[in-house]
Amino acid sequence: MTTSTLTDLLDLRQRTRDFAAARDWAPFHTPKNLAMALSVEVAELAEHFQWLRTGAAEELDDARRTAIRHELADVLLYLVQLADKMDVDLHAAAVEKMALNAVKYPAGAAPLAGPGRD
Repeated sequence: MTTSTLTDLLDLRQRTRDFAAARDWAPFHTPKNLAMALSVEVAELAEHFQWLRTGAAEELDDARRTAIRHELADVLLYLVQLADKMDVDLHAAAVEKMALNAVKYPAGAAPLAGPGRD
């Protein structure tokens, strides 16, 4: 991530804090509630792809793409808020997890099973 991206993430964190504070929502933004809200938003995102035939997601109309973009934003906003409440540096956590995944799934190892991979 670039410094600009990290700054943007910190700015987003502050904006979510300010937004919740202005509405007196802070008491309701517990880790449990935020995790539950995050899972609901992920489910709403998944609904846009449910029952689509293979390849159809790449051919969605502008209205559907806009709706998906908004659901992705909701997911990001709740994720940022949950990370904030749990004092998790999302960038550092993601970099750490990628390093762990690189060890767990080394490049050149046997590919995962799936269509066209046998």
